[in-house]
Amino acid sequence: MLRGIDVSAYQSSSYDTEGLSFAFIKATEGRSYINPRVSAQAQHGRNAGLVVGFYHFLWPGHLQAQAEYFVERAPSKVGDVLAVDWERTSAGTHASNAEKDLFIRKVKELRPNHQVILYTNQDFWLNVDTTSYAGDGLWIADYVTAGKPRIKAKWRFHQYTSEPHDKDVANFASKEALKEWAQGG
Repeated sequence: MLRGIDVSAYQSSSYDTEGLSFAFIKATEGRSYINPRVSAQAQHGRNAGLVVGFYHFLWPGHLQAQAEYFVERAPSKVGDVLAVDWERTSAGTHASNAEKDLFIRKVKELRPNHQVILYTNQDFWLNVDTTSYAGDGLWIADYVTAGKPRIKAKWRFHQYTSEPHDKDVANFASKEALKEWAQGG
């Protein structure tokens, strides 16, 4: 298991990279929010030799516009992973299964040289998701033992705690295997 982290505007642009192989960075949300630290956080991860990923917090509606907003503002390069964060919004709503699937497909269409994955929590995966479509891989949030999420589906990444910050593991044999996968291998 490889160790990683995900960060947003709440974390420093110089987060601790010791022992990490990857970092996911919140880039955008809906059609109006951009993480003001996204570029600096991405550069910090790149400077540390991490595989970098970016995620978009999905709101219901305007899927084409949200996908375009995300890919235009995430400072991604080939070899970076792109993800959709699918869960309840602050308004208590969530994108539908069809919207989640369409968003993933649209991002993949706009950035065909990137792996595009789904981030969601265990409750959504087991009780809301009806299509099991996760694009190129599933990133599951379930706060249990690292690498042992309580699902039966194949997963690529597992967020296992949010204390003191979001920590993740990746189901790859080596950092080189993760890099190869991220580059479409």
